[in-house]
Amino acid sequence: MNVNSIFEDLFVLELANNHWGNLERGLKIIQEHAAVVRYNAVRAAIKLQLRDVDTFIHKSFKGNQTIRYIKKTEATSMARENFFILAKTIRDVGCIPMATPFDEKSVQLCVELDLPIIKIASSDVNDWPLIDAIAHTKRPVIVSSGGSSEKSLDDIVAFCEHRNIPLAINHCVSLYPSENSELELNQIDYLKKRYPGHVIGFSSHEYTDWQASMYLSYAKGARTWERHIDIAANDGHSVSPYCSLPEQIGVWFNAYKTARSMCGGTANAARICSNREITYLDALVRGVYARHDLPAGHTILNSNFGENFYMAIPLCKGQLSCREIMHGERLAKPIKAHEPLLIDHMDGSISKLAVLKTQIEGRGCTEVPDAADL
Repeated sequence: MNVNSIFEDLFVLELANNHWGNLERGLKIIQEHAAVVRYNAVRAAIKLQLRDVDTFIHKSFKGNQTIRYIKKTEATSMARENFFILAKTIRDVGCIPMATPFDEKSVQLCVELDLPIIKIASSDVNDWPLIDAIAHTKRPVIVSSGGSSEKSLDDIVAFCEHRNIPLAINHCVSLYPSENSELELNQIDYLKKRYPGHVIGFSSHEYTDWQASMYLSYAKGARTWERHIDIAANDGHSVSPYCSLPEQIGVWFNAYKTARSMCGGTANAARICSNREITYLDALVRGVYARHDLPAGHTILNSNFGENFYMAIPLCKGQLSCREIMHGERLAKPIKAHEPLLIDHMDGSISKLAVLKTQIEGRGCTEVPDAADL
């Protein structure tokens, strides 16, 4: 089994702002977005943010109202047991429970919650005590690249590869929200080339469009995506501009389906043309017609082909086109001037290949030149 299959075509939906530390709001976000996930039949993980607030914030800064990150962390904290309720609900609605732990105690909570995937935030790409704790869980990891140096990414990729930890790498611009002009989607190409064998994704924070970046990121090869999600609720909390509401996530999923359909199959082999396309092209191909009467036994030669035959539309059923004429083939029976050269006229390998004969007899138009015009 491909170790990266857990990341393929996976949507990660992060509960924004730790759902303001409100269990009921978190449950409502999960339920409303899960309904959109089910309707669109996509694979989605719903991601929690885990911080052990007691140890995460230095005791001297507890209650600090001037440092934004500290103030927000304390304001959105939640009782430990509530995360078990959220994780169970995520499973119950058919999604994958995930989390970003920001400290070692939260990594242990990931284990207790039995989360199948762990996320490393852009800010923690160099936090080696945290990364080591995550590695000891042996669980698949997604890491975001926002603000990271090339060496930082090289180090974490090598670290995970050495320990056989499945790893996906998300291109991420850590601007909340991001303008379209700030997305740097060409980084997906760079990450795919630098880290072959790993799924490359896109963690998206733009607020002006839920379609264009999906079309482009899918076409460039991203195969996992992340967005912050929220709901509009009358609880005094506004929706952050980088968050997506359920209806916007639906637009995002539809854009993924459209991009997948437009890009088609594999990029590692020539595509197989559809019967519809072949039929269309066959209608444009010229068929071979005799320029004058030719006897049985006549040999078709490249040197005088134009003296004995000409090409014209339409291509009739059973008629040879320029693609099948072979130097040295002979006529098994005579042909009259301006008649289509049919496969039944031939005395050679082409007429003896049953599969090819069936294909030639099944293509082209059913009408044949009027005998009165010959």
